[in-house]
Amino acid sequence: MIDLTYFKAQFETLQQDNPDGEIASIRKESFDVFNKTGLPTYKTEDWKYTSVSSLFELVYHQGKHTVGIADLEALRMPGHHKANELVFVNGRFDAALSNVLSPADEMTVLSLKDAINGTYSDLLRKHLNQSSTYIKDGVHALNGAFIDEGVFVHVHKGKIPQHPIYVYHIMDGRTQPILAQPRNLIYVDENSKLQLTETYATLGTSDSFCNEVLEMVVEQGAFVEYYKIQNDVAHANQVGTTHITQVGRSYVHTVTVTLGGGIVRNNLNLILDAEGDETHLYGLYLLKGKTHADNHTLIDNKQPNCFSNQLYKGISDDSSTGVFNGRIMVQPDAQKTNSFQSNKNILLSDNATINTKPQLEIFADDVKCSHGCTVGQLDEEALFYLRARGIPRDKAEVLLLQAYAADIIAQIKPMAIRAYVEKLIYDHLSIV
Repeated sequence: MIDLTYFKAQFETLQQDNPDGEIASIRKESFDVFNKTGLPTYKTEDWKYTSVSSLFELVYHQGKHTVGIADLEALRMPGHHKANELVFVNGRFDAALSNVLSPADEMTVLSLKDAINGTYSDLLRKHLNQSSTYIKDGVHALNGAFIDEGVFVHVHKGKIPQHPIYVYHIMDGRTQPILAQPRNLIYVDENSKLQLTETYATLGTSDSFCNEVLEMVVEQGAFVEYYKIQNDVAHANQVGTTHITQVGRSYVHTVTVTLGGGIVRNNLNLILDAEGDETHLYGLYLLKGKTHADNHTLIDNKQPNCFSNQLYKGISDDSSTGVFNGRIMVQPDAQKTNSFQSNKNILLSDNATINTKPQLEIFADDVKCSHGCTVGQLDEEALFYLRARGIPRDKAEVLLLQAYAADIIAQIKPMAIRAYVEKLIYDHLSIV
């Protein structure tokens, strides 16, 4: 069962060390929500297919680590020598392992504490923790209660940085179970561009639990590409919230790829708060073993003439479980909205499970919206066609599954990252 005494002691220590300011106030408010709501259960509608209670049966640690440059080298993504690398170890930003290449007139990277106590005070007070207005469960609140050593990134007005951002989340589980709770805020200013890729890795054999919240604000004329790659070990668990608010007419493109982990829950919220906003959401979850991957998406159309397109595909094998819950909201003022959603799934095993729930909530009368879902198996005729040409069944299945995933992978625009993900998928499918 959850050890409230442990979390209370950790929270009080953190507040004593940092007693003043807006962040301490957010921590206090969040911890009160955590105490009041507790952990979500199967009776909680948004969590009816996913239980996280088992993640709180361990005694976690959040302290020192021994991660060095040699550990990072093994995890680096292609093109890293031309990227801004932000490294988080056990949920805390590690400046010594990180490397910011973009000049100061293009991009600013500060700790949340320095940002809220300096030039960006008003901006952070307005936008930090806005995700809590949409996500009110205890897991999200727990992250807010432990905001510490996160970063604020500002892509400056009119700038298109030559260097993308790579974010590495490393959990050092070589000596003890680890709880990591990174919290970051990104502000993409007017007429600027951001390309961001996040990846995750657990070192060692101890369990890890990464409870992440990333908040992003996108201004007028800005362009955002966001890629999330999850290929961690079976004893690594994640609950991640990515909350993106388009406050000006802008374009957002996201791709989430989930290949490995224990219990994985992704909350992706897009708030279209300016007329003419456009957003595209793509996802692929390719599951084996006992991996449980739950993708929850929300597109909240608040203003007129917005467009969104969403395509998620799943493949479940062995005893794995895939969950998709996509929710589209069209507010009364959001006339002329075009919003489309599709979820397609393949089951490869009698013991695998898929739960899919597309949702439309429309409060405007002049809109075009659609949703749909499918669950099926590999086409036996296609398999027969390949096998009749001398291709063994296992290799034929790999070819068909690669083709099935291809239209999602094609949405990864940086060629180096796309090739990297294609290799991960091939290796994953080829494991006997």
